Amino acid sequence: MNTSGPVDRGLRLSPFRGLRYVPERVGSLAAVTSPPYDVVVRPDGLHHLESADPHNIVRLILPQADTARDRHRQAAATLDRWLAEGVIAPDPDPVLYVYEQRNDEILQRGLIGALALSPASEGIVLPHEDVMEDVVADRAELMRTTGAHLEPLLLTYRGETGEPAGAAAVIERTVLREPLLATTTEDGFRHRLWAVTDPAERSGIATDLARHQALIADGHHRWATYLRLQREQTAPGPWDHGLVLLVDTARHPLQVRAIHRLLRGLPVSRALKALTGLFRVRPVEGPLPRALDALAGAAAAGNAFLLAGDGGFHLVDRPDPALLARTIRTDRPDAWRTLDATVLHSALLDDVWRIPDAPEHIGYIHDTAAAVEQAERLDATAVLMHPVREEVVRDLARQGVTMPRKSTSFGPKPATGLVMRSLALD
Repeated sequence: MNTSGPVDRGLRLSPFRGLRYVPERVGSLAAVTSPPYDVVVRPDGLHHLESADPHNIVRLILPQADTARDRHRQAAATLDRWLAEGVIAPDPDPVLYVYEQRNDEILQRGLIGALALSPASEGIVLPHEDVMEDVVADRAELMRTTGAHLEPLLLTYRGETGEPAGAAAVIERTVLREPLLATTTEDGFRHRLWAVTDPAERSGIATDLARHQALIADGHHRWATYLRLQREQTAPGPWDHGLVLLVDTARHPLQVRAIHRLLRGLPVSRALKALTGLFRVRPVEGPLPRALDALAGAAAAGNAFLLAGDGGFHLVDRPDPALLARTIRTDRPDAWRTLDATVLHSALLDDVWRIPDAPEHIGYIHDTAAAVEQAERLDATAVLMHPVREEVVRDLARQGVTMPRKSTSFGPKPATGLVMRSLALD
């Protein structure tokens, strides 16, 4: 995707006073972090994080109470209490942050700041997925009640290759200094965070980013939430910016994974029976990695899905052309019409299985093993997906075409809890 935009009409990333955990007041920085709210596998993952440390960030991003209103009030009260107790404290001055994630195979570096908001029509920040309004409403009420952005979105842009310049040069110099924090989370990723305080370096970042546009890699619902809350305001202010991590994929390419579906209330036997005459269905041997290899092979030739939940694996491919002609919209590009997620939602969920796209019927799970385990435990159907190629995502975003919700999972995602943004401090 061409990420160059008009000069001074591109990305505008502002410093802010980050809220950060005080290391001396918690068991460890790793113990208070969490994956993004929509990656936490509930309830097991939620309970694991809550028990890791009494101050784990999951108590803010996924508070537990009987009603939505009580959940949001609880999160706000918890945040206020932690600030009063000195568990979390604001940095003394507004800064931009350099953030690094590293394991034995991946190195990712980017900038965390408060990004000026803009609608998709301006072509500065490009979404590539649809959103669910109930999720946006929930996140909006949480942000509104806490007055905070608790986790950064992941956005990507494509800088210049070759010798580092602009933002890339600042990042490369910054990582040679002593970090503000360093920790290793249980997934094996090592995290480091630095502050960029020099006005000249921040000016260089601003000049560079003003020439680029960004793709939302992870956080479509939170970006939509930012825009909704901005529209509620009657005057300029802190709601005009949103907390983001910006990664230059020319230097740090992201991984693209699939997001799987858990179809509650639909046993595998019933799901397979409904596919008779509409798809080719074949049993494939496990274990899970072997079955996923079979899915990858079938996906290379066309639409393919792997169904699980009854103790086995079933490869579903070769959809009936008449079914696709009847169920897939014709006013979209071919790249959209042939997406697995398009076929799944338009043909299978809406037409064949007739399952409403609502949380009580469909769960969205990032981890394949977790999706299979939950399906087997609930006598449900897990639909395992093959990831979309990144160039397809970018091409559709450039055309202004959004993919079906939860079509992709870009990563690595920033750890939640390392730096937050209070709107009261901006």
